[in-house]
Amino acid sequence: MTLRDFYLKRAKAEFPVFLKVLRALPSDLSYKPDERSPSAEQLVWTITYEMKALIDVVETGKCEWQNITPPGLDEMIGMYEKSSTELLDKVANLDDASQERNAQFLYQGHVVMEKPLVEFLWDFMFDAIHHRGQLSAYLRPMGGKVPSIYGPSADEPGM
Repeated sequence: MTLRDFYLKRAKAEFPVFLKVLRALPSDLSYKPDERSPSAEQLVWTITYEMKALIDVVETGKCEWQNITPPGLDEMIGMYEKSSTELLDKVANLDDASQERNAQFLYQGHVVMEKPLVEFLWDFMFDAIHHRGQLSAYLRPMGGKVPSIYGPSADEPGM
């Protein structure tokens, strides 16, 4: 199994879990547990916008992070759902040479990360999982219920 094949296998398992967490959020995303912490809105937008960035990387070999005002929760969930499906299709259709080409992540015109495409995909997956973990810790204080992620939760004990 190649790194790309394993990425696809894990992404097909992880993307629906992201949607469970996003759909469990209350509509008010202003919550942040500490002044230095990102708000729930910032976390949802990061997870959502990373999907767009990955599609750009697969298509062009680079993405540039833009500071964009997030849309509402329902729109972000719709964007995530659409983008995650599109990303799976694009990654599944990569040829061997494309998987190994370098991909660049730019911020304000500067390259802040450059590595082979499949490694890039994995780094973003791990980052998104980290942010999903933050969101899952925000859920209960926000008044939401924590869905099962890798196993039962107090709010969703049966799987």
